[in-house]
Amino acid sequence: MQSVVRGALALLALATTSIGVTTGAQAQGYPARTVKIIVPFGAGGPADVYARVLAQSLSDDLKQSFIVENRPGAGSIIGTDMVAKSAPDGYTLLLMSNTHTTNESLIANKPFELMRDFVAVAPINYSDLIMVIHPSVPAKNLAEFIALAKKEPGKLNYASSGPGTPYHMAGELFKAMSGTDIVHVPHKASGEARNSVLGGHVQMMFDAIPTMLNNVKAGQVRALGTTGEKRSALTPDLPTVAEGGVPGYEATIWLGLMAPKGTPDDVVNKLNAEVRRIVAKPAVKEAWQKQGAAPMSMSPKEFDAYLRKDIEKWAKVVKLSGAKAQ
Repeated sequence: MQSVVRGALALLALATTSIGVTTGAQAQGYPARTVKIIVPFGAGGPADVYARVLAQSLSDDLKQSFIVENRPGAGSIIGTDMVAKSAPDGYTLLLMSNTHTTNESLIANKPFELMRDFVAVAPINYSDLIMVIHPSVPAKNLAEFIALAKKEPGKLNYASSGPGTPYHMAGELFKAMSGTDIVHVPHKASGEARNSVLGGHVQMMFDAIPTMLNNVKAGQVRALGTTGEKRSALTPDLPTVAEGGVPGYEATIWLGLMAPKGTPDDVVNKLNAEVRRIVAKPAVKEAWQKQGAAPMSMSPKEFDAYLRKDIEKWAKVVKLSGAKAQ
């Protein structure tokens, strides 16, 4: 009997060692083929733009192709669910944002749970938003817009790229804090939402500053404020929303990378180290600063904690604003 037990223990030890060697070898040889970064948002928005910057840098540094696939729809649910169902081997990654942390409380019946079905890899960057209106709206500044919205409750609309997106939640937070009734008009992608505002079909939206700034300069939309704690370096003469009439208002958009749960720790750590090295490059920092974005750098454990805290934060905002997944 003792010999049988000893034999079983020896086999167990051998199996454990083999698993460790296999995992290490997998990470050491990673990536051995093309890696897909799924962007669950439309082309042309910040997530798509920065995903492509990241993919190119990872391809150059790791000598293997990283490609971006846009799978928009349902406020990021479609593309995100695709990644959740992918093999946990590091070859299908998710480019995510605070849309995902918001959706944890905004959308109850999702086919996945963020912190159950994914593992945190690394944050990428964050940036403020800009609040714009179509020139046909008879308001020259934020105070006048708020007065107009209060005078005509439910008559003004604002566009977003879908439920739970930073553009949606920036609008809901604005409504709650300014005491206005403005109708949410969700779109499939940020480009579609932007076009609706540029065409005058929807009166207002919150958008990424670098994406909308040229339209502001061209007079196609009127900027009323930016959403950070302080003025953006890209629009130093434009007051923040907090300065313009909604004290304490703040809303940003941030981006990060996640992988399906079960992805080997060594692969996650390798990706994390590469992303952190990329966002720390002086050339990247300088380019992003000109676009109004700031790099973020955390370990997988730190990013995991950041995500959990952000889920709690947006749950409170959803409750405060009464936001619905339309």
